[in-house]
Amino acid sequence: MKRYGIPGVEGSIIEEIQRRNVIEKAFLVEDHDAISMAHRLCEEEGLFCGMSSGANVFASLKVAKELGGKKNIVTILPDSRDRYFYSEHFTT
Repeated sequence: MKRYGIPGVEGSIIEEIQRRNVIEKAFLVEDHDAISMAHRLCEEEGLFCGMSSGANVFASLKVAKELGGKKNIVTILPDSRDRYFYSEHFTT
């Protein structure tokens, strides 16, 4: 089984989502893209969110680009950055 760097995005949660057949389209977001976006959201928007949120926004921007034009994209920022204080990706 593939190990993901984003806490909570692995194993049973992925299997449960697939089993329920609620996904229309899925995106694979590399860990470094999720981390980079989380940093951007914090620095540019003042949103104190973590890697899951970074992954959601990264994927949302891909969807927006695919749809083009004046479309609305909604996503959820499901985590807070404070849980990553001691992670190598979030220390200075």
